[in-house]
Amino acid sequence: MTMIDDNSGQSLVIERTLDAPPELIWKMWTEPEHFAAWYGPGGATIPVAKMDVRVGGIRLLCMEMTTPDGTMQMWFTGAYLEVIENQRLVYTDSMSDENGNVKSPEQMGMPEGHPTTTEVRVELEHVSGGTRMVLTHLGVPAGSPGAAGWAMALDKLAANLDEARRS
Repeated sequence: MTMIDDNSGQSLVIERTLDAPPELIWKMWTEPEHFAAWYGPGGATIPVAKMDVRVGGIRLLCMEMTTPDGTMQMWFTGAYLEVIENQRLVYTDSMSDENGNVKSPEQMGMPEGHPTTTEVRVELEHVSGGTRMVLTHLGVPAGSPGAAGWAMALDKLAANLDEARRS
């Protein structure tokens, strides 16, 4: 199992209580069409989401954003480290090219010291009236653009859960 070298102690933890059962939230994280519908900051789309959700399985995502300079694509890849259905999902996350070849943060124009590989942990716990979800992203500092992106994405996740429940 790859552990993330996080000596900086930089990690983001977001806790949300969502008005939906753990099974539905699990689907939002593990089924490509659901994940693509909410992942990323406001204005981003996910035209490609390949997810082999099992320990050792690989994920490959493309995030597309429209900027004043035109459409920008960012690719991300990683591997699933832990998959406990409806309870815990752990995967690595690295910037990559469209073939899943990992690129260093420097190659991608990121600030020095940004880790090449980060780790995302999602923990779901059934609570009265819904699910307590704890998202931990190791290697992404609180207050960073990545943290702001997660906050926006989780707002979209909550909105998608409302729609899923109504339909």
